[in-house]
Amino acid sequence: MFRVWGKPPVRAGSTQRTWAGIIVIDSVTAVAPEEITEEDALRSGFDGRAALLTALSKSRKEGGYHRVMLHLGGPDPRAELAANDDLTDQELADLKASLDGIDARSRRGPWTREVLRLIEENPGLRAMDLAEQLGRDRLPFKADVRRLKALGLTESLETGYRLSPRGKALMTYLRSLSG
Repeated sequence: MFRVWGKPPVRAGSTQRTWAGIIVIDSVTAVAPEEITEEDALRSGFDGRAALLTALSKSRKEGGYHRVMLHLGGPDPRAELAANDDLTDQELADLKASLDGIDARSRRGPWTREVLRLIEENPGLRAMDLAEQLGRDRLPFKADVRRLKALGLTESLETGYRLSPRGKALMTYLRSLSG
């Protein structure tokens, strides 16, 4: 993979969570355009060296070319967590306590249950539309959904989100407490 960066935002040994799973960065090396081969371009998913160089030259970023070697380190652990809906009463109580803690630390007041409810009622709706329903900006809303995803409660779709099986189990539990 090749990128244009002034200073690479990743380093060898670091990891990133992606839709494909955990990506492990093996190396990041500055390269001159003439060092990029036809084979490099094909391995990077381009039709050829010219197509790769054209794509890199169109980057809006300032800086030099970098070769990034990486490999798939495994599945995103959040996926396994999200799929688990066979939760004990203690696990459900712990999740509720986690939401309570997030809400208690929030500068704008409680939000977790409202966001979960909105996603539950509108699976696949764009983040911008969900945020708008709450009178919020899209990017902070998406950051909040990522916090819920880290708990295994939501899943990203090609467009929008849905509750994970774990998230559905939690919502059922929360309704039983208020019911």
